Amino acid sequence: MKRHLHIFFVAAALAALCIAPAHALEYTIEGADDYLFGRPTSDDTIYEWENPNVDRSKNTALIPPGFGTPTSYLPNSGEYLTPNLVPGALSGGLVNQVGSVGNPDGGTSTNTTGSGYPATDTSIFVDSSGFPVVDTSVSGTGGQATAFTEVTSDLYYSNGSLGTLKIPSIGLTVGVYEGTGSAPLLKGAGHFEDTSIWFGNICLAGHNRGVRNDFGKIHTLGAGDTITFTTVLGTMTYAVTSVSKVAVTDVSGLSPTSNNQITLYTCVEDQPAYRWCVKALAVS
Repeated sequence: MKRHLHIFFVAAALAALCIAPAHALEYTIEGADDYLFGRPTSDDTIYEWENPNVDRSKNTALIPPGFGTPTSYLPNSGEYLTPNLVPGALSGGLVNQVGSVGNPDGGTSTNTTGSGYPATDTSIFVDSSGFPVVDTSVSGTGGQATAFTEVTSDLYYSNGSLGTLKIPSIGLTVGVYEGTGSAPLLKGAGHFEDTSIWFGNICLAGHNRGVRNDFGKIHTLGAGDTITFTTVLGTMTYAVTSVSKVAVTDVSGLSPTSNNQITLYTCVEDQPAYRWCVKALAVS
């Protein structure tokens, strides 16, 4: 009897397992994530377009600047291999003909300078810094100076500078040192040798990027913006009259003048054949 009861309970237990609630066996099928459906047909990839018409011929080939010069590390810097073939050079632009740039007096300058600033004389040499210097053994500056102040030893400050240049509209205050070589331009603005330091045309140059950025914004100046230059002789105030891009071979801006003015030069980024030239006339 006990054996039958045992079999009965075992059978009942198995039956109970077989008739477990149906909800324990239920399951659901969820749909796929939304991003797997209705994908956009547009292509959001950002492609960098390159102009297929870029001139890569010798017309735009550059002779790289010398090792260690101020622009030696800058891309697209150097002197044009064939400046007369540069696009726009012969179309009435800044350069009128091979090796010649028109001057305001109707004459021409046939100087070729390389990558430096123009010099005041007809004989130009480039020093190790990459900027030209004047050969003072050659006389004549293309015109009789009617206003000129020579740089003498008594015009230097104790720190070796010749003065201080200020342009309030671009927040510039910088010392001015004699020469346009690498040494003076590492200190501040450089004064073109053999140009006036007070009366007449004061000519200065400066870097606009790299080791210094003194003249980085002079091309943004507008007519009437003030410039002051302080020396041991006093302070002169000037008003900007022009901002122009000139060929590196154009030395007309360094000529002596009868009126008091200041002329500033700096490089044009990625255009080594040109310089920014700012002229300002004395107002007080």
